[in-house]
Amino acid sequence: MKRSWNTLSQMSNGTYAVQDFERAAYRLATEQVLYAADTRSRVAYHLVEDHYPDFVAALEPLGIRLERNAHYRYVVALPAHGEGTPVTLDETLALLVLRQRYDEAMRQGLIEDHGEVVVELPDLQESWQALTGRAMPDVGALRALARTLRRWGVCRLVESEGDDPQPFHLRVRPAIVEIVGEQWLQRLDQHNRDEAGDAGLEDDDAAA
Repeated sequence: MKRSWNTLSQMSNGTYAVQDFERAAYRLATEQVLYAADTRSRVAYHLVEDHYPDFVAALEPLGIRLERNAHYRYVVALPAHGEGTPVTLDETLALLVLRQRYDEAMRQGLIEDHGEVVVELPDLQESWQALTGRAMPDVGALRALARTLRRWGVCRLVESEGDDPQPFHLRVRPAIVEIVGEQWLQRLDQHNRDEAGDAGLEDDDAAA
């Protein structure tokens, strides 16, 4: 680390305590994304932005690299070696489908404030089937998936109001571009190989 948290705290003339730097570093490591637009993470985002090289140096020994997007104002922490957190197949598929929807919206110029993209359930269902060859999970399972993706900073669920027949829609967040990269395609490929292997074992058992 270039400078200790204690040094940075002293340099701030009491604006930030040592605990503020520690909490911001911990949140980056556990929550992965800090958005300036989010009330809950705004202070931590500005702290990291103002001391970016120090946070880069602090997290590097943990195998975490930082990237920041000045346009949409967020900082994202990524595993330097690509392994990341173990995920289920449905979580992997959801991330890949939402990344595809985000990229399509980018091409069509449908990006909203703060870089978010609205994905309605009918569009999600169509893309899920087309990309994965599987039926989209039911509403309850989607809610659970959305809670997980929200913790990773790539998506949030918005409940419908009024006469909208859909129970909710999803808002895909811009950090999905950094988070869902080549390693996720590798994970999907591994899932597919594992499933193919399991299917082969079942066929062998049936034949026996």
